[in-house]
Amino acid sequence: MLTSQIKSEWQTNPLAPLPDHIRGLIFDCDGTLVDTMPVHYHAWQMALSQAGIPLAEEEFYRLAGMPTLKIAQALARNHKSAMTGEEIAHRKEEAYIHRIPEIQRIEPVVDIARRERGRRGLAVASGGIHRIVDRQLQVAGLAELFPVVICVDDVEHGKPSPDSFLLAARRMGVKPDQCVVYEDGELGFQAAAAAGMVGIDVRPWHRLTKTKSR
Repeated sequence: MLTSQIKSEWQTNPLAPLPDHIRGLIFDCDGTLVDTMPVHYHAWQMALSQAGIPLAEEEFYRLAGMPTLKIAQALARNHKSAMTGEEIAHRKEEAYIHRIPEIQRIEPVVDIARRERGRRGLAVASGGIHRIVDRQLQVAGLAELFPVVICVDDVEHGKPSPDSFLLAARRMGVKPDQCVVYEDGELGFQAAAAAGMVGIDVRPWHRLTKTKSR
């Protein structure tokens, strides 16, 4: 009974201590460490408007974690767009890069990484590309926290494949079953499960950031 209570607490409370067997922490970036989703959505709207493709907000959040190019290719194909997926993805990324300075840290999650620095391995495993993820971490003042940063251009298959999480564990020198994954997207949770890792949903913690900023 005690084990169940402890597990429940550290999976739901960012202030709770982690179990001793956890040796590596893997963080998604967008929507987990930094609140980028509104900026991403605006960039998608700008890029897709030029292609005449609608994207409802609920569909955008459902696709969270999928590489930009795959999303763009699927949308271009489904809507029979004259613009290629590659063109849409490029326009979206350029629109997003210009607005990176608008992103905000999700402090309850960042606080976990700061607290565990030097005690456990820390890594980022993102569905984004290095060009953008590295820039986001720098702008948010988080780059020095994470010696391991895995992006979609480091692996053959992005989320929901477990490739990025497994590579992060290898780079940290930690076994998969000793890792915990902090995520905000369904594809990320699927990838964590496939990697044999515990996934923690940080979405309920977003409101803590908003409360602290008031």
